[in-house]
Amino acid sequence: MTTSKSELGAALFAGRDVVNIADLRRLAERRLPRAVFDYIEGGAEDEVTLRANRRAYEDVALRPRGAVVIPECDLRTSVLGAELSLPFALAPVGSTRLMYPRGEVVAARAAGAAGTAYALSTFSGSTIEDVRAGSSGPLWYQLYLAGGRDVGLAAIARARAAGYSALLVTIDTAVAGLRERDLRNGVIELAGSDPFAKLPHLFQFLTRPRWLAGFLRDGGLMRFPNVVLPDGPMRYADVGAALESSAVVWEDLRWIRAAWDGPIAVKGVLTGEDARRAIDEGADAIVVSNHGGRQLDGVPATLRVLPEVVAAVDGRAEVLLDGGIRRGSDVVKALCLGARAVLVGRAYAYGVAAGGGPGVSRAIEILRSEIVRTLKLLGCASTSELGRGFVDVPAYWARVAD
Repeated sequence: MTTSKSELGAALFAGRDVVNIADLRRLAERRLPRAVFDYIEGGAEDEVTLRANRRAYEDVALRPRGAVVIPECDLRTSVLGAELSLPFALAPVGSTRLMYPRGEVVAARAAGAAGTAYALSTFSGSTIEDVRAGSSGPLWYQLYLAGGRDVGLAAIARARAAGYSALLVTIDTAVAGLRERDLRNGVIELAGSDPFAKLPHLFQFLTRPRWLAGFLRDGGLMRFPNVVLPDGPMRYADVGAALESSAVVWEDLRWIRAAWDGPIAVKGVLTGEDARRAIDEGADAIVVSNHGGRQLDGVPATLRVLPEVVAAVDGRAEVLLDGGIRRGSDVVKALCLGARAVLVGRAYAYGVAAGGGPGVSRAIEILRSEIVRTLKLLGCASTSELGRGFVDVPAYWARVAD
């Protein structure tokens, strides 16, 4: 009997050396050039919010029910009109193709195989159509307006024609956050056209020959094929200026709603006020997000503001959350505090970077098994039964929405 390449990859990541997401992170750091790893790992400015996202989960204590045996746990949920086998989906992560050849396609394929959804970033290296062809599961398209309204409308039309079922509109990028690791690693110079400016930063890539060979076979320095300008796909170096010149404002949701007849989630909400405004503008779901700590540094952790947003929404829309999730117990805590489901970003990006599809599948399986174990130890048979009674939240988190 022969063993396929994918089976060999899955066996590698299922070993005792990869038992948690931190292990995938370690493998990703070993495989990637410093600039690419720091693109995944880093946050804005002093990375206060980046760290706060993780610490918030440590502040929430679980309250188990003893003398309860749960033979099976039901993890199913419904999000943005899609039936999911898991209470988490894969968040949009830009430039995934830098991490692994056809990175968006392999991640979407792994998500579909696991019965969950994958959200494709506007700033992906793979086309809307290729990702759809590679996945058997629900797909969502995350929308920036880089290039302006007409470019956005064209991308929406492509996503609709390809069968994407929901739109995630990101509202927290009026300008690009100051990600100082990227500056130190020469990302601006590497994305530019001056070969002499690139020279001081090339050594980090030469020390990762396996990554470099795959990167070059996959096409080398990329453009963004889903942001099609009059002169062709947008260049990597032009993203910052494009975001600043075409940031999403509330009024944009009206023409976006007119162009898209499916569910719309507004991503980047951190206050009750913005949650209510998003619903008033037609949002079907709210994603509590601080962009993984990569935009405005010093804002609170998403888990900490989740109760405020849930209270402000008051059942009128679904509430999702991203930011800082590395354990299945983190997912459980977010569900207890009112999230319908969560989006995971870095947790699966480490898997992509460590080894493509098998790495993503391993990340998903790690989180799934940890959720099941946490539920059984809590004495709870289903994620739908989770609530505030299963957690203790610090008193200083309390805030009444204005």
